Order: sequence, then C-alpha cells, then structure tokens
Amino acid sequence: MIPTLVFDIETIPDTDGLKGLLGLPAETSADDVAKIAFHQRRQHNGSEFLPLHQHKVVAISCVLREGDSFKVWSLGAPGEPEGQLIKRFFDGIEKYTPNVVSWNGGGFDFPVLHYRAMINSVQAPRYWDMGEDDKDFKWNNYISRYHTRHLDLMDLLAMYQGRANAPLDDMAQLCGFPGKLGMDGSKVWDAYQQGEIEAIRNYCETDVVNTYLVYLRFQFMRGQLNQAAYDREIALVRDTLNADSAPHWQEFMAAWKS
Repeated sequence: MIPTLVFDIETIPDTDGLKGLLGLPAETSADDVAKIAFHQRRQHNGSEFLPLHQHKVVAISCVLREGDSFKVWSLGAPGEPEGQLIKRFFDGIEKYTPNVVSWNGGGFDFPVLHYRAMINSVQAPRYWDMGEDDKDFKWNNYISRYHTRHLDLMDLLAMYQGRANAPLDDMAQLCGFPGKLGMDGSKVWDAYQQGEIEAIRNYCETDVVNTYLVYLRFQFMRGQLNQAAYDREIALVRDTLNADSAPHWQEFMAAWKS
C-alpha cells in the first residue's frame, strides 16, 4: 500500500527578509517590520495577507498512514531553523514517495514551500520529478494540479473554482469532526511573538488531523472505502489519539462527539 502523507504548515512574516525588501534600518524590530509590511499590503490590496514568498515556515505537521499505523507529529524541534524543517519534509517525500493530501496545499502550502526551499537552498529531486527520472511521474506527479500524487482536497471538491472553495474548519465541523480549536492562522504571528511555538505546533497538528478525517470521508464518498473500512480507519484515529495524553489531543477528543 502506498503511504498517505497529509500535511499542513504554519507561517509568520519573514521579518528579516522584509527588512531588506522594504529598505528598513537594521535596528528595526521584527514587530515594527511586520506592522509596516501589513500596513503597506493593506494599502495596496485591502488585506494584510502577505505575498507567499514573504512567509516564513515555523511549523510543518504531518499525518502518515502506512501499513497498520497512523502517526501524527510536527517535524523537527520547536524553534528549529526554517531550512531544516523544510528539508525534513522533502526528505520524507524522498524516502516514502507517498500520496500527499492537503487542504489548499496547491494554493498556499506548496507554493510557500517552493519559495522558502529555494531561499534556504533545499533540494527535493523526488518531489520535482515530472518524468525525467521516473517515467511513472510523467502522468502522475506532485506538481500537476490534476494529478493525484498530490491531492489538494479543497481544490478538487470545489471543481477547481475558487468561488466554490470551503474552509476546512467548516467542512470538518459539518462532517462531525472537531474543527479548529483555540487558534487559527491569523493568530499565529501573535502567538509566535509571545514565544508560544509549542501551541502553534499543536494547532497545526489538530488541523492536519481534521484534514485527514475529511479525506477519509471523501474516500468513503467516492467508494474507495466501504462502510466497514471507513469505520476501521476512524477507529484507528480515535484509538491513537485517545492513547495520547497531550492536552491538545484530550481537547480534540472531547470535541469529537460523532
């Protein structure tokens, strides 16, 4: 069975890079750099959301479903350099050649990882293979929007139409799963400034499990899992998380009613 890797990233403004791009004095604080960047962005297009290449990756969380096991974790140690986190992610693809699943990974997560991998000089030959080294990748690779080696579940469910996109939190809750707990992407920068990197990683982990649960429902909907197989997959997730005493998993399971 081909392993399934579900992933999610969390980002903050790349204040070191922005300082140079905006021509700010070296002594400008990270907080002030971010405020200036947000202000300029808001004036330009009405939103503070920065261009993707100006995001810095601070957490990458994964679900790996392989064989009889289900595993969820965040890559690296809290505060590990961005380049190392990204290298760990692409090394995992190099090792397992998994089918990758995301929610808006084609619109956000992977473009950010592309830019930041380039900035940090990270190699990812297996990921970027489009048939040059492995002929199977010519017709099914990680890069093509319409191939399944990377399945952007949000994009597919919306029939590749942005106006039809649905938030993960909404879909998770509507399917009976917990959804987001206590944080969302807009709060990550504030949490990071307060030194709450562990809370960011925990939030990212719950997001990636929500994504996996919605993916299981999708696989049931399309007939890849029958009722018995779907129930076994859900039970595996429940049993794994119930056995974990970490507070964020206890909160997650308490919110998972159905």
